[in-house]
Amino acid sequence: MMNELSNTEMRYGFYDRLTEEFPSQLLIDVAEFCNLACIHCPHSEFKKSKHYSGAKLDPELNSKLVDEVKEYGKGFTQYIRYASNGEPLIHPKIYEMLKYAVNHSGTKVTLTTNGTLLTGNKVEKLLDTGVNVIDVSIDAFSKDTYSKVRVNGNLDITAANVVNLIKAVKDNRLKSKVVVSYVELPENMHETDNFEKYWKDQGADYVVIRRLHSCSGAKIELAQERRNDNNNIERRPCLYPWERIVLSPKGWLGFCPSDWVDGSHIIEYKNITIREVWSGEFYTKLRQAHLANNYSMHKFCSQCPDWAATRWPNEGRSYANMIDEFTETV
Repeated sequence: MMNELSNTEMRYGFYDRLTEEFPSQLLIDVAEFCNLACIHCPHSEFKKSKHYSGAKLDPELNSKLVDEVKEYGKGFTQYIRYASNGEPLIHPKIYEMLKYAVNHSGTKVTLTTNGTLLTGNKVEKLLDTGVNVIDVSIDAFSKDTYSKVRVNGNLDITAANVVNLIKAVKDNRLKSKVVVSYVELPENMHETDNFEKYWKDQGADYVVIRRLHSCSGAKIELAQERRNDNNNIERRPCLYPWERIVLSPKGWLGFCPSDWVDGSHIIEYKNITIREVWSGEFYTKLRQAHLANNYSMHKFCSQCPDWAATRWPNEGRSYANMIDEFTETV
């Protein structure tokens, strides 16, 4: 077992952008609510579950996290990302929180949104925050496919919003980068090439084509498919315990960005610091469990098939590489 563990530790652990001192990524999920019901997202089921409360993040916790990044994350934290299980632009204080992060964190700040709410003066308000990267999830090229995939959405409105956003960035010569993203699904695979070409022609700084995953097992049928796909693959550690911490709308710190059942929650942030958690007993034992492939004390990780979709720094291109490249151009 020791030889096996040593070999694993040689391949996985803290290296490159992954550091023992502080997380390279901080994810802030500011709102549990979402105005869409996308077919590849568990939100519709989540709203009916005991885990849903409609919570919105306390802005004071946002400031606490940003201040921690400024004090302890310099040179270690690559970016703060506002994203996860709800639509961030629904939070009534989102623009103030983004601006505080941009002005005080000392690192890059990114936002992931479905783009449906970027109407009227909201584009100006968003760009006024100085946010470094705006990632709009669209997932379709045609109106018909969009209506099937992003239920309750209207592609004409969303696409017009994003075109206006790109134009505002270019016209005002701003440094913000606009990314459009696309989760490849059976329902939209025939449109992938057209989607990528269209948004590149519209001036998007990058078009991200994402792999479909099971949302840490929350999409039950897909999770079983992924487990079947993984049967012939030796399980390796998931990247997340070495890369990130997530702050939930309820104010909890967790280790998984696609947790819909509070299975990765560690402790309420008001009672501790990120620095303490990152170097503390829980994360230490979690990493040891992943290295040893022993999840007896970590049932949430045990049932998750999405470990195979995470990419370590030496395993190919990831979202972090894109952020690095954007950093080099500003």
